[in-house]
Amino acid sequence: MAYSIDGLSPAGAQSKAGNAPQMWTYSSTDAKATVAASGYFNSASSLLKVGDLIFAYKTDSTVSATLHVVLSNSAAGVVDVSAGTDISVA
Repeated sequence: MAYSIDGLSPAGAQSKAGNAPQMWTYSSTDAKATVAASGYFNSASSLLKVGDLIFAYKTDSTVSATLHVVLSNSAAGVVDVSAGTDISVA
């Protein structure tokens, strides 16, 4: 499955983020490696900035959660995130 803007939502008080990193939640059926691939979040390049945190929740039969950091967002709109840190959902 490809990235879907419907799965990305701001978390907390995003209206006055200033220079602080923003927190995002993202849910999909995509595996951690797919979400972590460079370019996966390109469609959200206008929203994401370096240092932002993305809490990704995998919603299929093998539920999992990971935390990714936005590592780069180029002028061309290419977004790269970290490999992700696993979060226990047990």
